[in-house]
Amino acid sequence: MEDDQDQPPESLMPYADWAEAALRQVVVRAVKHAQENGLPGAHHFFLTFRTDLPGVVIPARLKAQYPREMSIVLQHQFWDLKFLDDSQCISVGLSFGGVPSTLLIPLNALIAFADPFVQFMLRFNVVEAVVAEPEPEPVAEPPAVAEETPSEAPQVVSLAAFRRRTPPKN
Repeated sequence: MEDDQDQPPESLMPYADWAEAALRQVVVRAVKHAQENGLPGAHHFFLTFRTDLPGVVIPARLKAQYPREMSIVLQHQFWDLKFLDDSQCISVGLSFGGVPSTLLIPLNALIAFADPFVQFMLRFNVVEAVVAEPEPEPVAEPPAVAEETPSEAPQVVSLAAFRRRTPPKN
């Protein structure tokens, strides 16, 4: 039998949540620094984020290509990097296939942040998106006379069932 004294008591204070919120502020400070001063030397950012969370704004074709998660690199060819305090989002301009786009990434959608130049990386927990289940369609009463509905797969019907049966001649 395991002794309860070996287990630490369950915390009534959300230290893990507080620590994660503080680490997200490291990302905010890094983005604001780059916004004001540019990325110094060989520093560059990798951002991995959930694309299916509310507030994420990316082009529809990227959303179709990355329905759950996407990573971007901010190194040479990006513009207008900024942190929007009012919406708690990172905004950045990038080109995808030669088409310029502005991405809006809420801070709470970030899964990871890295600056590979200095081997710095943070990983974050992300609360799963709550997607409302669609309301079921009301089931209509069946019609009095059965209607023919085409089936998805062809069916083979034996003609023997439709032949008139006559008694054999003796």
